[in-house]
Amino acid sequence: MEKKVAIVGAGITGLSIAYYLKKAGISFTVFEKSNHIGGVINTKQKNGFVYETGPNSGVMSTPEIANLFEDLADKCELEKADHASAKRLIWKGNKWEALPSGLFSAIKTPLFSFSDKLRVLGEPWRKKGNDPHESLADLVKRRLGKSFLDYAIDPFILGIYAGDPAYIVPKYALPKLYNLEQDYGSFIKGAIKKRKTHKTPDEQKASREIFSFKGGLINLINALKKEVGEENIVLNCSNIDALRHNNYFHIRDYKNEFTHLVSTINAGNIYEVFPFIMKQETEAIDNLLYAKVTEVTLGFNKWEGIPLDAFGGLVPFKENRDILGILFLSTLFQGRAPKDGALLTIFTGGTRKKELANKEGEELKAIIAKEMKTMMGLKEFKPNLYETNTYEKAIAQYGADSKERLEAINLLENKHKGFYLAGSIKDGVGLADRVKQANQIANKIISNK
Repeated sequence: MEKKVAIVGAGITGLSIAYYLKKAGISFTVFEKSNHIGGVINTKQKNGFVYETGPNSGVMSTPEIANLFEDLADKCELEKADHASAKRLIWKGNKWEALPSGLFSAIKTPLFSFSDKLRVLGEPWRKKGNDPHESLADLVKRRLGKSFLDYAIDPFILGIYAGDPAYIVPKYALPKLYNLEQDYGSFIKGAIKKRKTHKTPDEQKASREIFSFKGGLINLINALKKEVGEENIVLNCSNIDALRHNNYFHIRDYKNEFTHLVSTINAGNIYEVFPFIMKQETEAIDNLLYAKVTEVTLGFNKWEGIPLDAFGGLVPFKENRDILGILFLSTLFQGRAPKDGALLTIFTGGTRKKELANKEGEELKAIIAKEMKTMMGLKEFKPNLYETNTYEKAIAQYGADSKERLEAINLLENKHKGFYLAGSIKDGVGLADRVKQANQIANKIISNK
């Protein structure tokens, strides 16, 4: 039986799956409800600024994404962040403090209490936790202390998930951190032993470097489109309705029969798109919590604020500000702003301040102006570029209910052979996570008999 695959969703996950299938010579069609591909990834150019309206960058955290970029090297030019990105700022009190990057700076930093700095010395001998659903907040307080939670882990989680460490469960959201304690009994001992472990050439590619592409992330999407083939993508499928009959999958109003079906859509309406699934079978999936986030892009032809010599700044929830953080995009990547200018991206909202993501118009602009003057040293707030984008389901939150969600996904995939649920409903929320997942699903389809 010739394999034919229907992929629902033309975001980074769907396009990557299609790319791997194309390499293997397997037929596929990608169905997208909107009039464009790439999902929330998009790059715009205006008034001399090159900016993103979705994800701003990625992390080279898996061999799969590094290998993909090598394959696409002649189609899009990878751009790694400037060395200044090694510096991260944390807001405390009324100023930015650099997150420690070594032992000496960790001793001197005002971010952590003296007692917690001493407490870290005992971390390698602290008892290992035995609750797989322990929250990140409880884990960090138990091993490192509350000041590390408040001024290191909390802003870190805000930067990645726009979420709450008291809700996030490391086993599902940060499995590498969770496994350090479970496998080695300690964060510190685990980090030291893993550093000494021999890595294969493939594993060495996961460098943790920050990346984008010359001209923006849209060029990655364009490269994938060229490889996948526009003829294999169907846009404007506003009412996708997938059926199953005689072990084949069918997309309503589309003639082909498919042996495999992959969904990359968000949780919330899976059973509506795939009516061969019963509603009660998706309840544990549809209960997935998402952070609502508003992204504000600011461009200045001439920057007159504080030095932008860092990746950006994160704002701990404890500081009670009205933004989650600021990225210094024109510092990270070349050609994003006019000479002597600046391009910044500000995030507001998240799971603990949902009301701020609902602000718009002049009310939102007034909030951003106030924070920029206070935190970034501007005397006047007169940006030459100001654009906002709000995402209702910006980032999936992996809490204790992840166990039930993953079990429900496995049950559905086992019940309906050839059907796969992908996207950020599992396996991580970063670009590298999406590409790794796409590679794994494509390999399952390729090897499936």
